[in-house]
Amino acid sequence: LHATLPHLPEDATAEVSTYFVNAWGNRERIDYGSGMELNFLCWLICLDRIGVVSESDHVALVIQAFWRYIQVMRVLQSTYWLEPAGSHGVWGLDDYHFLPFLFGSAQLRGHKYLRPKAIHDAEVVDELANDYMYFACIKFINSIKTASLRWHSPMLDDISAVKTWEKVNAGMIKMYKAEALGKLPVIQHFLFGSILPYEGPSPPSEAGDKNAHHGHVHEGWGDCCGIPIPSAFAAAQDREGGKMIEGPGIRPVPFD
Repeated sequence: LHATLPHLPEDATAEVSTYFVNAWGNRERIDYGSGMELNFLCWLICLDRIGVVSESDHVALVIQAFWRYIQVMRVLQSTYWLEPAGSHGVWGLDDYHFLPFLFGSAQLRGHKYLRPKAIHDAEVVDELANDYMYFACIKFINSIKTASLRWHSPMLDDISAVKTWEKVNAGMIKMYKAEALGKLPVIQHFLFGSILPYEGPSPPSEAGDKNAHHGHVHEGWGDCCGIPIPSAFAAAQDREGGKMIEGPGIRPVPFD
C-alpha cells in the first residue's frame, strides 16, 4: 500500500505504516476502541504532513477514506465480535467509535433544514444514512440494539436536544479532547515519532522500571486499558438466534 503512495519518502514508510497497522484492533485482546480509531486518524495526518495529500484533499479524506475505514471496521467488529475497548456502555456515543460523530456533525453544520432532533425520526434516518455520516451511525446503532435511542444511547438522546449542528460539533470536539485525547487508557498506548513528535514535559525516569503500566502488572484486561464488555454484535446474534461462529474451542458468550 505505502509503496504505491506518491511523494511518500522511503524513510518515512515504517513510521507511517505503524499507525495504519495499529488501526484495526488488538490481535491479542481481540478488541477495538478509540485508541485504534485514533491511529487511523494519525495515519491520515501523517500523509498530510509529509505532502502525500494537500488541503484540498481534506474533505475527501474524511468523507471517502475515513468513512470507508469505518465501514470495514463494522465488518470486522461483527465478524469477529471484537470487544469494545474502554467502552462507557450506554453512557457513550458508540461502543467502538467517536470520530464519525465528530466528523458527521461537522458535515451537517449550516444545514438549512436538518436539526439534531431529526435522529428520532426513523424515516428521516433511513433516507439520509447514505449521505450523512451522523445519520448512518444512528441507523447502525438502532440496527444492533433493542428499545429506543433514549434507552440504549441516552447521551445521543441528550445531544439531540441541542438546537444547532454547530453546537453539537463544538461539543463533540471538546468531548473528544477530554474523553479520548485526555484519557490515560487511550493515550498511554499512543506512538510518537518524527512526524507526530511528543512536545509535552518529560516523564519521570526510574532506573530499572520496565513496566509501562505504572506500578501494576498488565495481564489480560486491566482497568487501565478498559473493562471488557461483551460485543453488541454477539448479543444481537444471541438474541435473534442467528448462525453462530463455530470452531474448536469457541463457546457461546453468555448473556443474562
